Amino acid sequence: MKKVAIIEDRNYDVIVIGGGPGGSTTATLVAEKGHRVLLLERDKSPQFKIGESLMPATYWTFERLGIIEKLKASHFPQKYSVQFYSSSGKASAPFYFYRNDPHESSVTWQVLRSEFDQMLLENAQEKGAEVQRGVSVHEVLFDGERAVGVRAKLEDGKIAELSAKVVVDSTGQSALISRKLKINKIEPKLKKASIYTHFEGGIRDEGIDEGATLILHTENKDSWFWYIPLPYDRVSVGVVGDLRYLLQNRRKSDGTLVHQAIFDEELAKCPPLQPRLAGAKQLFPVKVTKDFSYRANCIAGDGWVLVGDAFGFLDPVYSSGLFLALKSGEMAADAINEALEKEDFSAAQLGCFGPDFVAGMEAIRKLVYAFYTKDFSFARFLKRFPECQQGIVDILSGNVYRTDVTGIFGPMAEMCHLPEDMGL
Repeated sequence: MKKVAIIEDRNYDVIVIGGGPGGSTTATLVAEKGHRVLLLERDKSPQFKIGESLMPATYWTFERLGIIEKLKASHFPQKYSVQFYSSSGKASAPFYFYRNDPHESSVTWQVLRSEFDQMLLENAQEKGAEVQRGVSVHEVLFDGERAVGVRAKLEDGKIAELSAKVVVDSTGQSALISRKLKINKIEPKLKKASIYTHFEGGIRDEGIDEGATLILHTENKDSWFWYIPLPYDRVSVGVVGDLRYLLQNRRKSDGTLVHQAIFDEELAKCPPLQPRLAGAKQLFPVKVTKDFSYRANCIAGDGWVLVGDAFGFLDPVYSSGLFLALKSGEMAADAINEALEKEDFSAAQLGCFGPDFVAGMEAIRKLVYAFYTKDFSFARFLKRFPECQQGIVDILSGNVYRTDVTGIFGPMAEMCHLPEDMGL
């Protein structure tokens, strides 16, 4: 039997599992209200992570977190726009966020996740959260259907049981609670895979376009690339395609995948990207992610809440991952603070933000479906329905909680199939 560590004071108001952006946000906004918050992060030091591009609407969460000035002082490239390249290699006009909203929130950043996540963790500590690195949570503890704490392996190797009124699962795609409860559902029409790496010395555009996110279709539209400028003269480059197309039909005779060869083959099908990387140096072997569009069928239960990727993840095409993680962390914190005031830790109270959060997620999801419709073109759509320009830019900016963007979907449904809302 493993020895269980006895910790003198091991009772907390909230335990947050995972030190990513969503978890750090929740921890910060609950701790600053004077509640006892423990954030447990598995990794001892900051790690490489994908998901490096911010949507402008993250500004409002950063404002609440009090880190706007830190971001302005950082070396993260500023992002003014997103630009799309068609399968023919033709570039769209950049979608400049500030043209629709001159507020400073229309300029955002491209972040190196190891540094960005560390910034958010340090901010959580500054606001009163207890942060422990190198702690691996093995299990969320339940009393009946209510979460009451966690069992974790501490940095010294001892096993400890820690109690909390609320457990926040921010474990990313590990999705500790939803996998345990078997409430995750893969989105069948968005079963994609991605292969990605970083390059040093990739060509960037000039002026305010230097930090733009580029989305580039390959010639057959079976895949697309992201191109995201980062600090240290790096660019993040990844290819995304249907799981079956990108991985399952490309194996060596011994059955193993050749991920680098696939990446290179797809790059050869993307002429506008090739000159940008012609003189660049690949910094590490390609990494692979697959089956990444999923969602849990509930966002909270008695004594527990899901935040960020632990609840669900959409396709990376519009860089919505960080935005939704931060926003869910913010909305969860408000629900938890109210729960602590009321002493009500029911699923209804802790998940009260769910319908509003999911509504914004659904707007982005519909735009994802439009992107993957092979005969759909945003240029043709906006030519036919120019009044929808604002709605498109609002979604690309992340303004799905401050503005009603649903008016574009009626016209859009005339040109492509849009999914029914998944709801909760």
